[in-house]
Amino acid sequence: DLDISVAAYPEVHPEAKSAQADLINLKRKIDAGANHVITQFFFDVESYLRFRDRCVMMGIDVEIVPGILPVTNFKQLTKMAQVTNVKIPSWLSKMYEGLDDDQGTRNLVAASIAIDMVKVLSREGVKDFHFYTLNRSELTYAICHILGVRPR
Repeated sequence: DLDISVAAYPEVHPEAKSAQADLINLKRKIDAGANHVITQFFFDVESYLRFRDRCVMMGIDVEIVPGILPVTNFKQLTKMAQVTNVKIPSWLSKMYEGLDDDQGTRNLVAASIAIDMVKVLSREGVKDFHFYTLNRSELTYAICHILGVRPR
């Protein structure tokens, strides 16, 4: 058994000519044998849901796993978002205002946002999630614990 995962960008790959061209490229990956899609991180749940709907209309019938990034460093996020074409909503920026020197509170904010995203996406039928831990698995472990995912 072999599982081939490929990347997708709900908010369009930064080098794509258009959203449609990006989707056509994803379809090519699936047609070439990929059977699993993991998205770039995002913060607008609606953009993921619209992307998932567009994939279905394009005939992409594999699971589209949302990439969730618990943001512990907003300055680093800003740089990563510019490179990856991820939009940072104004509500997210406001959540991190004044927290540059407060790692503990940033972690709590990160966990809260990630938990909310997972809950909303779960209600929309998403069953699996990919967490970008950035080598900080303890926060994702706590998020999963709060969501009821526990080691056996």
